[in-house]
Amino acid sequence: MVKILLIEDDADLCDSIRQELLRNGYGVDCCQDGETAMYYALNMDYGYDLVIADRMLPVIDGLTIIKAMRQKGIPIPVIIITGMSALDDRVDGLDGGADDYLVKPFHIRELLARVRALTRRPPQLQDDKRLSYGDLSFDFAARKLSCGGRDLTLTAKEAELLSTFLQQPETVFSREQLVLKVWGSSSEVEPGNVDNYISFLRKRLREVKSGCEIKTIYGAGYRLEKAHA
Repeated sequence: MVKILLIEDDADLCDSIRQELLRNGYGVDCCQDGETAMYYALNMDYGYDLVIADRMLPVIDGLTIIKAMRQKGIPIPVIIITGMSALDDRVDGLDGGADDYLVKPFHIRELLARVRALTRRPPQLQDDKRLSYGDLSFDFAARKLSCGGRDLTLTAKEAELLSTFLQQPETVFSREQLVLKVWGSSSEVEPGNVDNYISFLRKRLREVKSGCEIKTIYGAGYRLEKAHA
């Protein structure tokens, strides 16, 4: 499930957007002031796939939050929603790190279209639905893992977990991040249970005799890397 952080201080508008996003199958967390939003936006453990941020917010403005995200190296796409429609305002927003800029009032259908555009799967998952890293090749649609002429089929959750690693190899994911990305925020899966699924995937990698491994980064989480890298 695509998970969105919605930052909007107008309670009625925030609720209206939230309901439409939920109706369209997105997970949504809401913040109505900049200070709270800054905490959520900078915490990668929440696993957001997109941020929708009002520019004018109490305490800390939306553009400051976006700049802080980019300074921290957080690449999550951001849509600014604002009543500031001047050309200079748009340029400032995009130069500040936003990926899109939508002026109020707007139709919810346009916002949903922009959300879809920014949350589509990466090209390798859309086109041939294949991911690769090291000696691994993974057909996401068929859930087929291949290595050196050896193939095996993964379960649905194994496939989602492996694709998370393959889309960002050599990136450390905490247990909390993996739960949010693979099972969603409403899941009853405990972070500690992720260890079991990691063990399943490690067994799969051994079965196809891959030179890649999922390494435990103590105190941080897990990372997919090439053996002896």
